[in-house]
Amino acid sequence: MGLNDLKANHMMAHLTEALDKKKDIGHYGRLVYAIVGRHFLSEDELVAQLSKDKDFGEEEARGLVQQVQERDYSPPRREKIMEYQGKQDFPILPDTDNPDEGNVYRDLEFPQHVYDHIQEYHQQKA
Repeated sequence: MGLNDLKANHMMAHLTEALDKKKDIGHYGRLVYAIVGRHFLSEDELVAQLSKDKDFGEEEARGLVQQVQERDYSPPRREKIMEYQGKQDFPILPDTDNPDEGNVYRDLEFPQHVYDHIQEYHQQKA
């Protein structure tokens, strides 16, 4: 897996393009990128991508990646991403009118443990 796999999702391609242009994608944009990206990029690749954000250095990126890995966050659903987007200026979702925008589970193939983790969460909740 790699950057090209990650960019199969329109939102992740949008975030990657913004990072490549050294834009500030905001706290929640970086969080979403780290949560999803960690399943497609090595730790160093993910830190390098996040460090492209003009307001976020390598040390901060490494700390965020470590936090996301330690807490084993599951990739967020569209509704959560919409909530995050409302808390910052940068648009995490480039097309909020499209109901499939931000659905990372539709476009990306995650490792099986991600699906197992989600299923376990829903079983505990029930």
